[in-house]
Amino acid sequence: MCAALAADDPCAGFSWDVGRERALFATTAEAVPAGRDVASAPWLVPDRLYELTVVPQEQVTFASPPGRNTPVDGASAGLARLRVTTAGDFRVSLDQGFWVDVVAGHDLVASTDFQGRPGCRAPHKIVLYSLPGGQDLVLQLSGAAGSHLRITITAAAAPTR
Repeated sequence: MCAALAADDPCAGFSWDVGRERALFATTAEAVPAGRDVASAPWLVPDRLYELTVVPQEQVTFASPPGRNTPVDGASAGLARLRVTTAGDFRVSLDQGFWVDVVAGHDLVASTDFQGRPGCRAPHKIVLYSLPGGQDLVLQLSGAAGSHLRITITAAAAPTR
């Protein structure tokens, strides 16, 4: 992409190749309600775009305390579930600045990196995790305003050296 076009594109400038995420954000999202607890959390499948309807944060019972203490007044939250067959690096991409945790069992999975682009909503924030394969995982989204967010999960490409 030429420098002039990159300067006009609020989504340019991620240090990762996010072409796959941007292509997914250009598709129609599947609307699903986020869970208020693990039992009601919908299952998300990698490489699909979802629009989650979230609720006031005080109505959500988290699988594990969120990794960041986010304000409850006016904040929204919700849960979703995920299972990847093979362990590896995956990116959780959001169209806004929600706090996102991945929970395996009762433990938070530490993120290994994240990036965001002010002014970009396709995606706005991407968090990288090394996820275990064959295990039920919970995505916890918290600490932001609004009642909807778009989200996708993609396998991260192996770094080139």
